[in-house]
Amino acid sequence: MNALRNKVQLIGHVGQEPEIKILEGGKKLAKFTIATNEVYYNENKEKVTDTQWHNISAFGKIAEIIENFVTKGKEIALEGKLTHRSYDDKDGIKRFYTEVIANELLLLGGK
Repeated sequence: MNALRNKVQLIGHVGQEPEIKILEGGKKLAKFTIATNEVYYNENKEKVTDTQWHNISAFGKIAEIIENFVTKGKEIALEGKLTHRSYDDKDGIKRFYTEVIANELLLLGGK
């Protein structure tokens, strides 16, 4: 591993219709969530599915592809970087937000 870097790869299903915003200068932003599933068997040999939800943002060309081709339920693969932010909500409580900024997208089968 000659170059360690912030890199995330996910394959999952889109949780809701992507929200598309146009930023100053005309650049597009797409925001949505995807669900990833891990399946395993517990000590009683019962099948257990653990679903994790991930916040995703994409800009520019990738946002345009998402706007035109990605819908709720679609299976996608993406690569990007993990980012963390904090902010104070309207009540002054500090909130934390984690998201993946996508820089590559692959449309997979289904829906």
